[in-house]
Amino acid sequence: MSQSQFNLLGKRRFLPFFVTQSLGAFNDNIFKQSLILAILYKLTIDGDRSIYVNLCALLFILPFFLFSALAGQFGEKYPKDKLIRMIKVLEIGIMVVGAVGFLFDHLSLMLAALFAMGTHSALFGPVKYSILPQHLHENELVGGNGLVEMGTFLAILAGTIGAGIMMSAAHYAPIVSTAMVLVACLGYLASRGIPPAAAASPEMRLNWNIFSESWATLKLGLGQTKAVSRSIVGNSWFWFVGAIYLTQIPAYAKEFLYGDETVVTLILTVFSIGIAAGSMLCERLSGRKVEIGLVPFGSMGLTVFGLLLWWHSGEFPQNVQANNWLAVLGYGQAWWVLFDILGIGVFGGFYIVPLYALIQSRTPEKERSRVIASNNILNALFMVVSAIVSIIFLSVVKLSIPQLFLVVSLMNIAVNTYIFKIVPEFTMRFMIWLLSHSMYRVEHRDLEQIPDEGAALLVCNHVSFVDALLIAGSVRRPIRFVMYYKIFNLPVLNFIFRTAGAIPIAGRSEDLMIYDQAFKRIADYLKDGELVCIFPEGKLTTTGEIDEFKGGMTRVLQETDVPVIPLALQGLWGSFFSRDPDKGVFRRLWSRVTLVAGPAMPGDESEPALVRERVAALRGNVR
Repeated sequence: MSQSQFNLLGKRRFLPFFVTQSLGAFNDNIFKQSLILAILYKLTIDGDRSIYVNLCALLFILPFFLFSALAGQFGEKYPKDKLIRMIKVLEIGIMVVGAVGFLFDHLSLMLAALFAMGTHSALFGPVKYSILPQHLHENELVGGNGLVEMGTFLAILAGTIGAGIMMSAAHYAPIVSTAMVLVACLGYLASRGIPPAAAASPEMRLNWNIFSESWATLKLGLGQTKAVSRSIVGNSWFWFVGAIYLTQIPAYAKEFLYGDETVVTLILTVFSIGIAAGSMLCERLSGRKVEIGLVPFGSMGLTVFGLLLWWHSGEFPQNVQANNWLAVLGYGQAWWVLFDILGIGVFGGFYIVPLYALIQSRTPEKERSRVIASNNILNALFMVVSAIVSIIFLSVVKLSIPQLFLVVSLMNIAVNTYIFKIVPEFTMRFMIWLLSHSMYRVEHRDLEQIPDEGAALLVCNHVSFVDALLIAGSVRRPIRFVMYYKIFNLPVLNFIFRTAGAIPIAGRSEDLMIYDQAFKRIADYLKDGELVCIFPEGKLTTTGEIDEFKGGMTRVLQETDVPVIPLALQGLWGSFFSRDPDKGVFRRLWSRVTLVAGPAMPGDESEPALVRERVAALRGNVR
């Protein structure tokens, strides 16, 4: 029985870490947001205040570029639980320095503390994401990442609201200073409950040359498989886009909504709620597995809502005095702006959570911390570039902030088109996900019968042209499908089948070469420990009943003795892609389809007739 991802919050292997990282994000945001609001509204500053706001973004991100490689080495050489506690002690010291800066209105001291806090976060990042696969099961990874992202952005929300409230007080400095130090101490106390997480490579020799090691770490990350390396690029692009939005929101609220500090808080609150909601929905939409098909969906939403935000940002009614958040909500146009920002947040969650989960799940354990460190280096580079790009477009080209949002939305199309072209698996999984969440409601039963690793032959009844897509969208592991070559060559579906490494097969009398090549590829995939799925009927059913299983299955098992997992599809007969003569385009639209798995059968005992009986029993009377 599947459990909610929220059950992880009741487990010691997750809760103390979750609280620790959430408090860290909360403290980051209290400090950064309070400093930005102080620059915009409180401190006496000569010159353009927006330059100091962008300087804050630059100072916080620069340590990720400088120290992530060192952090990646630390994350593999030392036990992660002890490392987290040491980093939390460092946070306490940094917050003491920042508190002194606020108490004496010393901008340089506050900026130095901001750089140090960026260093703290750079050291924490590789440990934060590499510890999850050590403490979570594979089917908990998406849910755990979703909770982490939710916790991070709800912490940002709480920190944003807290900073806005504290900065609105007449004597804000002692309040902000006390809060920062107190939260840092609570974070350290929470870290003491994190269970042991052994070092992945305790024998590693540290390279203290941050430049050579940064280059080596970056090459390690980008040298992974295309799916992982381009996921790192996509992840970094998300932070480029996110950094531009988050950095410009305070000035946007002031200059285009004519708002005060409470309007900044309102916008960041809506954005954070959107990210949290999108992150939490990922597990439900992905079926508790790493579903990278959500990434193109998230990318489309980021572009659409970014364009809408630009469209809805013009000619906002101006007040003589600055609007507070209640006054802003009195304008209908403000609701459209907030809706657009919420949409950017939700689709940002759809985009980023699967990318993090894919990087964690497809990276070797002994390299995971350094790969995540390489991701952080690239993130930092993209975010530093985002600050420079913002300064150039706003100060040199003289674009408005909404026009900057327009440019970023158009750039998002180009960048993600490149990523999806290089790694067509993203597009393939998106099409599979779209099919299984639009025309059909797919349910699963007993899929834990399919092994998490090792070779197996999946055997299923054949009801429709999209059987393979529905099975692929339901099973966590990649599957190599054997299918009739004429179905393999269908327009549009052929792209998906080729990308998934499907195996076309013809009858011996139709094309002997295709026939023999198919069995050779099946044997190779099974010897490599992969899952192969066949439809032994050899053709789609024309009656809704299960036809005789052909002898090709016997040849496969004679060449490679692997366990056989019987599968059954229920509810597809009569749908648009079946051969039911009475089907219609809209008949049984969004119909309920169930995929059922049975216990494994030894390969040497899997006669076609016996396997057919098992599949028929699993399917029952539901055609």
